[in-house]
Formats: sequence, structure tokens, C-alpha cells
Amino acid sequence: MDLKEKLVSSFMAFENNVDITSRVHDIRSEAIKTFEEKGFPTRKDEAWKYTSLNKLLKTDFTVFPKQDNSLEYSDVKKYFIHDIESYKLVFIDGKYSSNLSKTTHDGMDICLMSAALNKPKYRLIIDNYFNKAATKDSITSLNTAFSSEGAYIHIPKNRIVEKPIQLVYFSTGDESAHMHQPRNLVVVEENSHVQIIERHQSLTNNPVLTNSVTEVFAKKRAIVDYYKIQNDNHNASLIDNTFINQIQESHCSVHTFSLGGKLTRNNLKFYQNGERINSVLKGITIIEEKQHVDHSTSVHHIGPNCESHQDYKGVYGENATGVFNGKVIVNKEAQKTNAFQSNNNILLSDKASINTKPQLEIFADDVKCSHGCTIGQLDDNAMFYLRSRGIPEKEAKALLMYAFANNVLDSVKITKLKGRINKLIAEKLGVNIGFDL
Repeated sequence: MDLKEKLVSSFMAFENNVDITSRVHDIRSEAIKTFEEKGFPTRKDEAWKYTSLNKLLKTDFTVFPKQDNSLEYSDVKKYFIHDIESYKLVFIDGKYSSNLSKTTHDGMDICLMSAALNKPKYRLIIDNYFNKAATKDSITSLNTAFSSEGAYIHIPKNRIVEKPIQLVYFSTGDESAHMHQPRNLVVVEENSHVQIIERHQSLTNNPVLTNSVTEVFAKKRAIVDYYKIQNDNHNASLIDNTFINQIQESHCSVHTFSLGGKLTRNNLKFYQNGERINSVLKGITIIEEKQHVDHSTSVHHIGPNCESHQDYKGVYGENATGVFNGKVIVNKEAQKTNAFQSNNNILLSDKASINTKPQLEIFADDVKCSHGCTIGQLDDNAMFYLRSRGIPEKEAKALLMYAFANNVLDSVKITKLKGRINKLIAEKLGVNIGFDL
């Protein structure tokens, strides 16, 4: 039995073990039908042309954990931004960990998706927002069919969440191979502001596959800053699907730091419904060996007088492979749109590769849109200058790569998080940089 057949046959058993409303049942049933019809994406699909799941899907993944596991904070402290006050939602092998988490219902809801799906007091939000931004492609539909746990965040009007929210998903590896399907819903009402940090971390060398879906709704003048830290081990694979729906004058940014993992696919889609909306998509990728990172981004400008800014930097060594497939769509009604898209890459090895495809689809005539990509190596003149000042070759390369990525790091608004990313990049480059950018 292949993985697709295993998942489809497991669906009924899954639904029998979770409490769900009739509406959620209908959504799940429709989603599993979509997945059964379409199956996993292949390279025949244009959006997956440069990323193959074939080898990954040959693994016999366990769909449900066989037992509940617990972790001590001291064992996993290093995976948190632990030197800041924050709310925390922590999951171990797909199950909520109450002793590692810090939730709240004090004027806002930062809690569990399982509670929101089943309790009447959350029904209005669930009915209005759950599965409304996510697309109906096969991989997202698979998550929808099995979604039962994850983060539920509802920030009411005129509320600034003073502490960041950390979402951390651990895999312990008790099974020989395990598949997770976390589902997150974030609703930020008018004039509110929230910062979210998300991380998926495997604590084992056993294969792990995570298929995550996050829906974000930013209402009028809302501000959402979302940070994704992807620095997993070489047997962990992640398909991260994030859908952001913005309305009037909202500002949403997503920073993605892809620094490790076997295969990482980031599907990031923004929908601008209104005027004077700003969307920011930035990312840094630094990988090596046979690691693979694929960024598939899309910003759909539906209303006029809006902006979007995409800036992705990649550094690829050894046999690493990168993909950037970025799209900007400007509707006929979206006049006065200002859209920028850039993808710049450095190859440190003759065997490393990058496939980049920036795209613009413009149906309006009064817009300012640009896109571009570069693929190259480190500047020989800059290297010579640094070496002539007594800087060793390894440190000189690191300095140049830090400078290369600096404009992405510069827009990180959480100081402690920025410091952590700096350290992770330094570790990735194998050097000790004596300053913070």
C-alpha cells in the first residue's frame, strides 16, 4: 500500500476518533475526495516542475502517533527564543504539550485548533474563516482532511499583543517514520497587531514529513509579522502552506529562514482585498549537501493603491538545489499598484543549482512593477580586498554572505529573534562573527 492509499484508507478511522461539527465533517469529506482524485503533486504539475516528492513518498510514514510523548523544557530550550517573554503553543508528535505551552483567553484567544473546531463559542469564527483562504490543491486538501490540531489565534479589535507568539512543533521519532498535519488559523481584527514565530523541529534521525497549513486573516489596519525558522535535520522534510488574506490598509510580512532540512517546500500566497494594503515577503536560504528548498510565492493584487515587496536571497553549497517560483498578479481594477520582486542567489559549488522563475501577470495599465533575479558567485574583487586586509578566506566569505543577506535581516522587528538568526547563519557558515548586523 503506497502512502496515498494509506492516507485515504485511514481517513474514516481518523474521523471516528475526533469530535467534529457537521460543517467541519463536510469540509473534511470534500477535502479527502479532492486528495484521492488528484494525489500527491508530481513534476508534471507546472508548480512542482523542479521539486519531486517521489523518493520521499516511498517512505512508509506512520499517519497517527502510537503513543503520547513528553519532553522536558531543559531538553528543548535551545529551540525557543527563550530570552524573551512570549506566548507558546507547543506540540509533540502532533499532540499538544500543556507543560511547555503558555496560552491565554485574557481579552484574546491564543489556544488550540482542536478546541476551536468543537466548542460552540468559537463557531462563528470557524464558520467565517476556517478553510476560506486555503486553496483546494491536493496537498492542502490532504491537510484539511486530517486537520485536528494546531494553533488557533484570534486577536480582537484595537489590541496590540505585547508578547510574540511562538508555535513550535517537535517530532520525537518514536516511530520509524512519521507524518504530521498541523493546521493553524490566525484572525487579526481591525487595528490590532501580532508577531508570530513558527518552527518545526525533529529530534530524531528517523524520517519526518510535515504538511502544514496556516490561514491568516488581517482585517482593516491590522499588522501581522510572521517569522518562520526552518533549520531541521537532514531527514526531516517540510511542506509549508501559508495563505494570507488582507483587507483595507492592513500590513502583513512573512520572513522565511530556510537553513536546514532534507526537502523544504514553502507555498506562500497573499490575497489583497482592498486599498492601501502592504505585503512583504522576504527569505534567506543557506543549504548544502543534497538539501532542497523550494519557495513558491504569489501575491494577488485585487484592489487599487496597494504595494507588495518580495526579496529572497539564497546561498547554495555542495550538491544543494534551490527553487524560486515567484508570481505577482495585478487585476484590471488594481490600478496604482507598486509591486517589487527580487531573487538573488550565490552558488558556492559547481554542483549546486538554482531554478528561478520570477513572473508578472499585469492586467492594469497604471502600475509600477518590477522583477529580476541573479545567479552568481562571490565577488573576486571583494574577496581580494578582504584578504589583503588580513582576513582569512573562510571569514572573508562569511562576511560577504552576511552582507549579501543583510537587507532581509534588517527588516526583522524582534531584536532577540534577529540575534538568533544571525547566530544560526554564522553556525551554518562555520564561522564566529564578532558583531550583529
